[in-house]
Amino acid sequence: MKFREMILPLCAMMCAGSALPGTLGAQTDDGTQAPKILMTVREVMKPGKDGASHEKTEAAYLHAIAAGKSKMHYVAMTSLSGQPRALFLSGYPSFDAIEQERKSMGPALQASLDQANQADGELLSETATAVWVRRDDMSHNAHGMQAGTRYFEVRQLSVKPGQDAEFERLVKLVNEGYKKADPEGQWVAYEMLYGNTPAMPGPVYLILTPMKSLSEVDTGMATDQRFMEAMGEDGMKKMAELEADCLLGNLVNVFAISPKMSAPPEWMAKAEPDYWKPKGTGAALASARRPANPVVAADRKPAGQ
Repeated sequence: MKFREMILPLCAMMCAGSALPGTLGAQTDDGTQAPKILMTVREVMKPGKDGASHEKTEAAYLHAIAAGKSKMHYVAMTSLSGQPRALFLSGYPSFDAIEQERKSMGPALQASLDQANQADGELLSETATAVWVRRDDMSHNAHGMQAGTRYFEVRQLSVKPGQDAEFERLVKLVNEGYKKADPEGQWVAYEMLYGNTPAMPGPVYLILTPMKSLSEVDTGMATDQRFMEAMGEDGMKKMAELEADCLLGNLVNVFAISPKMSAPPEWMAKAEPDYWKPKGTGAALASARRPANPVVAADRKPAGQ
């Protein structure tokens, strides 16, 4: 089985249309652990409407939230593969935290966000929102988003209905192999709680792998070889059989973090002020973030890459 065909991310990479971790809004106030609840908003751009055009409309959200003195935070990413799209990731420790965030939004702020939605919507061909719960048993060193992270490999796995047990056996095999081949590697696994579509009738999982440089894709090839050696011929054959039995889809894409469209939490901004708050870009806006899910804002987006 080739490197890009592996069921879970190898050493350090990422997928599209749904989410962060290693990860982005953090469950703890210092980002030492990936958030328990992850909300993702995907925006697919019309041809020619990505880049600076999208950054301009996204700035309206940041202005609105900064003016409203909101404490909301999120990290934005843009696709390097697949359709031109942006992915917005928000992390929470609980659903109660989501509710409290929603209650904190006053009428003036909501009106400003509605106005920003209208302008942003002119650039979009599709939007989708999903809510995910962290699965520690499927993760590998599930730390929060580390300083220096610039990319994510995002892998979305759709499981056939009724094949949950087979999928968990597959994940267990892969995790055991990586504990031997790459004990210091990192990815965070999430299971979709809300956001399924007719195309994804069964369980859906999101695997997020952070990268500081795309060169990690190159060095990951060595991990690929160590993984196959750790699994052995019988282990690789069993993994391929389980994948064929239980998987409906295995979608992988790479995203680059966009500081211009992000509203990182304070600890993240302080760790890399020149990256998140470069001079001349309106540093005050970095303390804001748009609501990233239908529970928080009814006019926001379902799921998928």
